[in-house]
Amino acid sequence: MRTFATVLFSDLSGSAALYESLGNERASKVVNRLTRWMGDVVVAHGGRVVKELGDGVLSVFVDASAAITASAALQRSHQANLAHWAEPLRMAIRIGVASGEVMELDGDTYGDAVNVASRLCERALANEVWITDATAVDAGTVPQVCFRRLGVFDIRGKSESQVVYQADWRQDVSQDALTQHAGLPSMVAPLERGGGRLELGWMDEARMFGSEEAPVHIGRSPEADCFVHDPRVSRMHARIDWRQGCFTLTDVSSFGSWVRFDGSEAEVRLRRDACILHGRGEVSLGTPFGAGAPVLAFHVHDSRTAAG
Repeated sequence: MRTFATVLFSDLSGSAALYESLGNERASKVVNRLTRWMGDVVVAHGGRVVKELGDGVLSVFVDASAAITASAALQRSHQANLAHWAEPLRMAIRIGVASGEVMELDGDTYGDAVNVASRLCERALANEVWITDATAVDAGTVPQVCFRRLGVFDIRGKSESQVVYQADWRQDVSQDALTQHAGLPSMVAPLERGGGRLELGWMDEARMFGSEEAPVHIGRSPEADCFVHDPRVSRMHARIDWRQGCFTLTDVSSFGSWVRFDGSEAEVRLRRDACILHGRGEVSLGTPFGAGAPVLAFHVHDSRTAAG
């Protein structure tokens, strides 16, 4: 049977370390107890548990707002519980949510929304809830939750890039730092048809690249278009392409890249994956943002801005 649903994929982050510290038997009991608890929270908020997947839970909701509310409840309750747990037992929850047509067959659920929710869960950091723009629009206003735009991402298995938001459930976060639902744009607008220009800065050097010069290669190799001399940077670390009026950064490194856009504290983590660059921001190469990290600044101009 085909139906429209909102899919919620929740996963325990850090379970591998738990098995290492407690052993298989004890760790399995802890993980099983937590996954059952996640399922109970889903059911309490009107969702249906499809199945448990090791240290994760796949569930579906008829209502997108209920799925976001359940996601926030999972994160808040888990954070409260962690305060009473011993350090070796502490694991974070990460969640991906997507809406779309699904197929229910023999008690299981299949479809594009299932795949996207799973991919978003993989990409989310600890304690985060990542959702598609379709889910955000469908959910409307969710009490005690704000939507923060993370950017446009290439999702494995999808032919078109996806606009992704973070559903921020923390009630102590400054509202000025969040994107309220009423102001959500549906997508990043492509640059002017005449092309765009990309400015890259590393230490005291800056270079401008036109869209016609793409792809632009970033790396430790002297042959790279943007040469970053740091041992944490791979010889060919990342590539910037011009696709459908947008500059797209693709990580091709061994250790990953992190992207941070001006005006947002959220970091987009890339590992052999891609996201669209817009406005201004920074890329940390080979290691997360922090003291001494090799950071590349970027500024995307359209043709008129560059000319002016």
